[in-house]
Amino acid sequence: MKSIAWLPNWLRAPMASMRSKYRVAIRRRIVVQLARKVPKKIVVGAGGTQFRGWISTEQDVLNLVMESDWATYFEKNSVDAVLAEHVWEHLTPDESRTAATQCFKFLKPGGYLRVAVPDGYHPDASYIDAVRPGGHGPGADDHKVLYTYESFRSVFIDVGFDVALLEYFDERAEFHYNEWNCTDGFIERSKRFDLRNADGALTYTSIILDARKQLDGRY
Repeated sequence: MKSIAWLPNWLRAPMASMRSKYRVAIRRRIVVQLARKVPKKIVVGAGGTQFRGWISTEQDVLNLVMESDWATYFEKNSVDAVLAEHVWEHLTPDESRTAATQCFKFLKPGGYLRVAVPDGYHPDASYIDAVRPGGHGPGADDHKVLYTYESFRSVFIDVGFDVALLEYFDERAEFHYNEWNCTDGFIERSKRFDLRNADGALTYTSIILDARKQLDGRY
């Protein structure tokens, strides 16, 4: 759509609002069309990223904590996988558990959720200062929680998931890594894929986990 800068001031705000609503409607239509396909693999809070075989969504189209948003596109127990990279730290503790519950409801038995957040046990003080709530890093002004592997794992265990930790620092500043396949959900801010780690130092890593819904689990 063309620029609206030429419009008089009294028209710009309503025109900008109309354009925003139009863009959301287009994104919703795309998600509806893609959601008919199988397998159903969703990226939440995609931030413009696109992965082959995955449905990218943003908060204004699929709000993690809103069951009505999920139900617009999916039936319960129908989604194969959900991917969320650096999304959960933007939720309050209550919202975090609500979001995990919604994922559990809509994932099919055997489906999984791959999630990454900043790591509260990362040994670099400058990293912690960047990612903590109110920190100086990009987006940290909206961060609500700085998780450790224990506190983050419990979010998903508490709603019924089986949890496998893939990457994290522990309380002794030791880094733990379990092999994971990026085709099951690509996480850029990770040991292997973050370019800040190219020299071999773990400059930027995340807590990464898979939360799997048991085969007999139905909601």
